[in-house]
Amino acid sequence: MSSVPQPTSAPETTARQGGGGNAMALLVIASCQLMVVLDITIVNIALPDIQRSLDFSTTSLAWVVNAYTLTFGGLLLLGGRTGDILGRRRMFVFGVLLFVLASLLGGLAQNEAQLLAARALQGIGGAIASPTALSLVSTTFREGPERNRAFGVFAAVSAGGGAIGLLAGGILVEWLNWRWVLFVNVPIGLLIALATPRWIRESERHPGHFDLTGALTSTVGMVLLVYGFIRAAQEGWRDALTLASFGAAIVVLAVFVLVERRSRQPITPLHMFADRNRAGTYGIMLCLAAAIFGMFFFLTLFVQNVLDFSPLATGFAFLPVSAVIAVGAGLASRFLPRFGPKPFMVVGAILAAAGLSWLTLTDVHSTYAGSVLGPILVFSLGMGMEFVSLTLMALSNVTPQETGAASGLLNATQQVGGSLGLSILVTVYGTASRNEADQQIPDYLGQATPAERLRFQRTGQLPAPWSDEILTAGVSAAFVMAAIFTVLAALIAVMVIQVRPSDLERLKGGTVPGGV
Repeated sequence: MSSVPQPTSAPETTARQGGGGNAMALLVIASCQLMVVLDITIVNIALPDIQRSLDFSTTSLAWVVNAYTLTFGGLLLLGGRTGDILGRRRMFVFGVLLFVLASLLGGLAQNEAQLLAARALQGIGGAIASPTALSLVSTTFREGPERNRAFGVFAAVSAGGGAIGLLAGGILVEWLNWRWVLFVNVPIGLLIALATPRWIRESERHPGHFDLTGALTSTVGMVLLVYGFIRAAQEGWRDALTLASFGAAIVVLAVFVLVERRSRQPITPLHMFADRNRAGTYGIMLCLAAAIFGMFFFLTLFVQNVLDFSPLATGFAFLPVSAVIAVGAGLASRFLPRFGPKPFMVVGAILAAAGLSWLTLTDVHSTYAGSVLGPILVFSLGMGMEFVSLTLMALSNVTPQETGAASGLLNATQQVGGSLGLSILVTVYGTASRNEADQQIPDYLGQATPAERLRFQRTGQLPAPWSDEILTAGVSAAFVMAAIFTVLAALIAVMVIQVRPSDLERLKGGTVPGGV
């Protein structure tokens, strides 16, 4: 059995800069990652305004988010590969500029189709920029404390970007309009693209080819799988289209595995999963991503609909998440050389599970200070510890030629886990809320006036407090499932991850006698 792996080849040759240069390089890389990650959540608060402006139906409105996350997650592996072959700095800049163009087009969109196309294009740009950004961290900073600190910053940005996106979205929607949640990326992205050549050196290019068939089958397979869960939440598990979607997803993903096994340069090097630590890392990320996507999604619903927070107030309500994630990431990056990554993986998952379990106790009488703030602080501390450890472990023992693929696979696992997990949680939410509705509707109709009954027959919507009871029951059930995901992550960390004394020496920046 292997432990935390050792490098199999010499580190890729890159020109190391001074402390100030490295600080600026990290600022550029982290700014790009923040821009890409926060775009997953920044539109959430703007959705009601988008719906009114472009006449979206409630069902199609969900694709404003899905068009981005699915193309982003589905193409991350191909994006990482482009950096390996064509040069990471070059593709980093290209991905950022594509993201900027798509953001501009989305802000200018005049109808549903234009906005969804722009969001998908944003996902493609993000899929190129994000894995190359993580690869640049590996090749810009020396292994040891310097790289540990850089990974700590990168991980804090990745984990906290969702909360920052909610705050930024609330500010922009309330002070300007929904189009600015997209327009804001234009000046930021242009500054990143201009600063990159000044502070980041180009990486060595590695000959190879692009596994387009693998990229296509992985993306289509995941889209079908996510659609199946979303459809199940709306129409039930016996729906013909739900079953057909799951069946097609299994077939396409099976084809993807066969393609990758036979390809000389696969988009997903399957041998990476042969290492128990890396396979365990991907499993942990899959579970935790599902939990954090669900936490943001359902707490946003609860805070706005039950606690009656405005978009701006909702954004500020999530601001502590980013601060505490940064604290957790800082603690982990500082003490990793002494204790190794496993303790932080285990403790981080346990803290996340504790926070989500606490959130299951929310009801219609809950308050933000009494029932929401404490749980999200505990959850965020655990997630900050997790993301540093997972990022470091995922890139251990990876050759320079496969750094982009490895970082892309970690990011893809996060996005796929988030999309799949959220769709599962939505299914749990739908079942629990329908069961609660079966109890609340008779109670409401027994008290309603004839006019109120007529309104309910026309809209199918219950007023508060009955609607609050239904939503809260669904949200609480979703948090139970999210807590189960984090418990599973803790079990994987305990049972799969192994660390040896030589691994700790390498984390300190020292040499390992014998090389293995």
